[in-house]
Amino acid sequence: MSANGGKGAQGQDVPPPAPEALPLPVADSHTHLDMQERSVEESLRMSVSVNVTTLIQVGCDVPSSEWAVQTAQQHPEIHPTVALHPNEGPRLVLGDVDGWSRQHRAPGGSAALEAALARIDELAALPHVVGVGETGLDYFRTGPEGVAAQQESFRRHIEIAKRHGKALVIHDRDAHEDVLRILEEEGAPERVVFHCYSGDAAMAKICAERGYVMSFAGPVTFKANEALREALRVAPPDLILVETDAPFLTPVPYRGRPNAPYLIPHTVRSMAETRGMDVAELCAAIDANTRRVFGLR
Repeated sequence: MSANGGKGAQGQDVPPPAPEALPLPVADSHTHLDMQERSVEESLRMSVSVNVTTLIQVGCDVPSSEWAVQTAQQHPEIHPTVALHPNEGPRLVLGDVDGWSRQHRAPGGSAALEAALARIDELAALPHVVGVGETGLDYFRTGPEGVAAQQESFRRHIEIAKRHGKALVIHDRDAHEDVLRILEEEGAPERVVFHCYSGDAAMAKICAERGYVMSFAGPVTFKANEALREALRVAPPDLILVETDAPFLTPVPYRGRPNAPYLIPHTVRSMAETRGMDVAELCAAIDANTRRVFGLR
């Protein structure tokens, strides 16, 4: 981290400089432009300058899903997904039980979840919406009391994705076994993406057998995550994506500073080194995979 500038003591709030451009275009398969400080136009300008030419803007609740849909209509480089984040289901039903969101919502019961799912269903039907997500399970933040609401929401999102023929974008944190089980029980959509893949090599082999796509983010560059790099090594090249999850999960060497789509080259180059691939070869594979998975021209 930089030792000067920024709001933080060590410059943690200073945006990293732009890296060298990639040799071929790639997509950021999972970003949150609405959570980043730059304007959409500036974010696009910076990402395109390093050959990150396509952004998948991901919804986490009804307002952010509506924002994704509206923003994508104004910018052809942006493609929206819509969903309720795994933590959103319990908050709708039980209220802000964990205090983390600081929204201080009162319990809405099953009616609140039903109303939100109905709106997501409406948005998912729109032709330019390319995915249903991020949905899934997250047992890290939501306690045992929220598991039922999470799993019900996840099952409903699977059904919505299948009915509308959209990719399913999964958030899976500390819930690998249940995510895989529910996908089998419900019948997975034709296209499934594990966003910010966090499983090991054994899980990567299961995903590969089932045709699930694995999207790798900044953590694959972290020194301690050798198990994640081993998963990357065993993942078939036609089942790999790259993402930022910006503004979170900034890759090395800028871990802890604000993330953004223009930093994708750091992750791509690290992934190419891990797999022993030429960077251009990996870019071409990632671009083709993104277009296939999300139905992009």
